[in-house]
Amino acid sequence: MVHHITLFKLQPEVTPAKLEQLMISTRMTLLKIPEILSVRCGKNIDPKSEWPFFIALDFESMDKLAMTEDEAIYMKFVADIIKPHTAAALTLDFEMEPGKSVKYS
Repeated sequence: MVHHITLFKLQPEVTPAKLEQLMISTRMTLLKIPEILSVRCGKNIDPKSEWPFFIALDFESMDKLAMTEDEAIYMKFVADIIKPHTAAALTLDFEMEPGKSVKYS
């Protein structure tokens, strides 16, 4: 099981209301992709944080993650929703099964 988390810096013009809409759009869009086992997203509790928004996705494997990144729905989501509203991103992938070699994720 792979946990894929991305932290985002937002464009200055993203208001709290727009951030709420980003969260709704993220859930509605990414839940349509069958390779994604779960979608979590949210806003940072600390309003001064440099990473005010995150998206966390769970996948069966790194192969399923790669399939998602080539999926038309995902590419349109990134182009239409993420890129126009974010200034930077930090992505981290974690293996969630104890004792499993990340080589086989």
